[in-house]
Amino acid sequence: MKFLEKCIAVWGAVCTRAGVLRAVFLGVAAILLSFGALSTALGQPVFKVTAIPDESPTELARKADPLIKHLEKVLGVKVQYIPVSDYAAAVEALVNQQVDMAWFGGFTFVQANIRSGGKILPLVQREEDTKFQSVFITASPDIKTLKDLKGKTVSFGSPSSTSGHLMPRSFLIAAGVNPDNDLKRVAFSGAHDATIAAVASGKVDAGALNISVWEKFVADKKVDITKVKAFYTTPTYFDYNWTVHSAMPEAKRKLLTEAFLALTPDTPEGKEILSLQRATKFVPTQTENYKDIGAAAANAGLLK
Repeated sequence: MKFLEKCIAVWGAVCTRAGVLRAVFLGVAAILLSFGALSTALGQPVFKVTAIPDESPTELARKADPLIKHLEKVLGVKVQYIPVSDYAAAVEALVNQQVDMAWFGGFTFVQANIRSGGKILPLVQREEDTKFQSVFITASPDIKTLKDLKGKTVSFGSPSSTSGHLMPRSFLIAAGVNPDNDLKRVAFSGAHDATIAAVASGKVDAGALNISVWEKFVADKKVDITKVKAFYTTPTYFDYNWTVHSAMPEAKRKLLTEAFLALTPDTPEGKEILSLQRATKFVPTQTENYKDIGAAAANAGLLK
């Protein structure tokens, strides 16, 4: 605290009265942002974790907090959650080993694995991710099937989202609806909760998103289901996972895997983490599970 107070005092001394608060804020922010690098330089390792931004930054940080504390106890080092601006940034962060572990969707895992030349390893996924689904929602009484979307405006999440774009797109195509030719307009909200908001506000006729986010919004009464309804649920597919770079020592990979597999709703800590992660439990996963995601992405022309 003395160091922090000294920094604030220095900033205050060199700034005009009108700029003091802003200067102090910037100075403190710089100190906090450099904390991870400083700790590493001083021989204090920091284990860095990131996640694709498929929900709002505040929600992602809230969900990450108890898991971060759990990992700190297991690893015996400081664990830091690093937010990223978009899906591509999460991929690049792990591929370039700027972070140690990332929460990916199935498609972003495939992208990262290709981008790294096969050096990305999935460790665990929620049991729910072995049979994940997407939903299409609408506020229009005229839309009852996927074919009814022809000539309508539809919002997906991020272009790199598995459950918010890739798989809904593939099921649309299977139903005879070409998103590029048959829809009036395709929009990308950037996140699942934003897709719900776009449909509820009437900005688009329909939207596709992650089923667990939809069910959470319904359970928390954050969406009026008398106005917005899910009219189509996709078949199941493999989705999200926690992934690391193959450069990570095998012993640490095993320790991380066991840390997730040990989580149980029978303990207060496990119950909180699993609830926030919308999981009943975590199970081991492997690259082979995502071959269908890769094939769907290739067929849709989304792998570059």
